[in-house]
Amino acid sequence: MALHLYMLTKQKKAKTMKEVGIHEGDTGSAEVQVALLTKSIDELASHLKKHTKDKHSRRGLLQMVADRRTHLKYLEGNHKRRYSALVKKLGLKK
Repeated sequence: MALHLYMLTKQKKAKTMKEVGIHEGDTGSAEVQVALLTKSIDELASHLKKHTKDKHSRRGLLQMVADRRTHLKYLEGNHKRRYSALVKKLGLKK
């Protein structure tokens, strides 16, 4: 199974960017990055529940989780209000 089958579609990405973005056309803010990573992590986690021996995808999942944690740590340190709003909106544990 190829990993690209479980990536987000353009429609899902656009919807997520619109919901979480700071301004129109926002694609690179930490909020958008975290939201897109969260969606990808959720999809890949459901894939790994079915395919427990897929070690390559599991490694990619761990990399995405670490990347999301880095973005969240940045937000928490520099923009506390934006951080708490994002965690609440996405339903993350923190």
